[in-house]
Amino acid sequence: MSKVNFDSLLEAGVHFGHLKRKWNPAMAPYIFDEKKGIHIIDLNKTIAHLDQACAAMKQIAKSGKKVLFVATKKQAKEIITDRISAINMPFVTERWSGGMLTNFQTTRKSIRKMVSIDKMKTDGTWETLNKRERLFKTRQRDKLEKTFGSIADMTRQPAAIFIVDILKEHIALAEAKRLGIPTFAMVDTNSDPRLVDFPIPANDDATKSIAIILDAICASIKEGLDDRKATATKDKDEAPASSEEAAAKVEETKE
Repeated sequence: MSKVNFDSLLEAGVHFGHLKRKWNPAMAPYIFDEKKGIHIIDLNKTIAHLDQACAAMKQIAKSGKKVLFVATKKQAKEIITDRISAINMPFVTERWSGGMLTNFQTTRKSIRKMVSIDKMKTDGTWETLNKRERLFKTRQRDKLEKTFGSIADMTRQPAAIFIVDILKEHIALAEAKRLGIPTFAMVDTNSDPRLVDFPIPANDDATKSIAIILDAICASIKEGLDDRKATATKDKDEAPASSEEAAAKVEETKE
């Protein structure tokens, strides 16, 4: 469960949609009313869909798989960086590089190039380079870090992708759908929720709205990670006892 109540969503402005003239008719089931030409999102629907998304996210995290978060709009960058770094999941807050998922081998190649430059600084190779070569490598490394640094630990395609604003991140959404990767997203009244597997009707422009939805998602992922850790610890603790029991049964058989 998301553990987010109606009042907290209301206070965060999650219910504010876009102007009526900018709406997508496919969002009609999630619109409660219209006030001063602005569509109002039905927060009861938001809670229901957020609960579904959180439950799914918890299971993905519990299975040990990665969720890729994508949000390059300025309102979401800092929120994504802070929240997602804390749960050790990959994220993209700079420009989405076309083919980041569909051409994943090339993406991994770029990451390995960044790692190789870092290795130069520890194995002594860096000292053999002249000033011009160091400057070139530094600039190259900074450029790679900006685009791929936050997904450096993503050694394989993610199990799911979470998007803030599917209109802005339409390329990321298209790549995920092409690969059959489950999609989660905040969908505003100007978006088509049918394009997303787990749409969460919500204001995707306001910082507070983005933050409260992400907090709920991150809390669920953390629960899944904690459950996975607890299960692993339990299995580890029970393993010796099981071995002793097995040995005892062997002795009984001999007798």
